[in-house]
Amino acid sequence: MQKLRAFFIAARPNQWVKNLVIFTPIIFSGKLFDIALFSKTLFGFFIFCLLSSISYMLNDIIDYPYDKKHPVKRHRPIAAGTLQVADATFAIFFISLVVLIISLLFSIPFFILALVFLLLHFFYSLHFKKYPVLDIFTISFSFMLRAFAGQVITGYHIQIWLLLTIFFISLFIATVKRHAELVVHGRDTRLSLSFYQGHLLDFLTTTFATATIISYSLYTFLERPPLAETHISFYFESILPDFEARKWFMVTIPLVVYGISRYAQLLYEREQGERPERIITQDAPLLTTIILWGLIVISLIYIF
Repeated sequence: MQKLRAFFIAARPNQWVKNLVIFTPIIFSGKLFDIALFSKTLFGFFIFCLLSSISYMLNDIIDYPYDKKHPVKRHRPIAAGTLQVADATFAIFFISLVVLIISLLFSIPFFILALVFLLLHFFYSLHFKKYPVLDIFTISFSFMLRAFAGQVITGYHIQIWLLLTIFFISLFIATVKRHAELVVHGRDTRLSLSFYQGHLLDFLTTTFATATIISYSLYTFLERPPLAETHISFYFESILPDFEARKWFMVTIPLVVYGISRYAQLLYEREQGERPERIITQDAPLLTTIILWGLIVISLIYIF
C-alpha cells in the first residue's frame, strides 16, 4: 500500500490539468456536447495523463541528485527514497509499452503523437532541460502536441491564432516558473538556471505575455467561432441584426489581460510562479477569472 501511494504521488496527478488542452478542438468547434467526440477526447486525455506521469517519473529519476537539494522536491518519492529507482524504471517501461499499444490500436496518427510526446520528454529530461530557452520551448511544444492530439482525435481544426495563443501562454508560464525557481532557490536546483539571468527572464516573460494577448485578441477579432442556433440566439438576432456576426468573443480580452497580469503579480510580488498548477487552482482572483472566461466562452458558443 505504501509503495502504491508512492507511485501515485510520483505520477503527480495534480499536474494532469495541463492535459485539458486536448479538449480545445471540440470546445472551440462547438462539439463539446457531442457524446462520441467527447468520449474520444476523454480517452485521449487519460492517455496523455499517463504519458505525462511517465515523463514526471523519468525526470525524477534523472533529477534526484538536484531534487535532494531542493526544499520542496526533496520530499518527492524518488528523492526521498520511498520509491526505489528500479521500481520506477520498471513502471516507466511497462506503462509506456501499454500506452503506446493502446494508442496504436486507436489510430496511427494518435500513436505517432503519443510517441513523439514521450520521446520529447525523454530527451527533455536527458538533454534539453540543461539548455536555457530550449528548455522552455520544449515545454511549450509539449502543449502543442496535446492540442494536435485533440485535432487528430476529433478531426476538427484549431484556428491558427488560437494555436499561437496556446504556444505563447505555455512559454509565458514556463518562463515564470524558471524565474521563480531562480529567485527563490538559486541556481543549484536546476542545471539550466546557472545560465539564466534575471533580466533575460524578465524580457522573456514580458515578450511572451504580450504575444499571448496579441494572439488571443487577433483570434477573437479575425476568427468567427461556430455559434449555436438556439431559441436564445434567434431572439437576439431579432433585436440585434447580424448578432452572430458580431465580434462577441472580444469581450473576453480584458479577462485574459487581467489573468496574465495577476499571474505576473503572483510572480513578482509573492514569488509563487514555481508551481503553476497550484496558482491556477488556489488563487481566488485568478481562478475566478478563468471560470468567468470559461462561462462566457461556453455561453457564446453553445447558448447565444
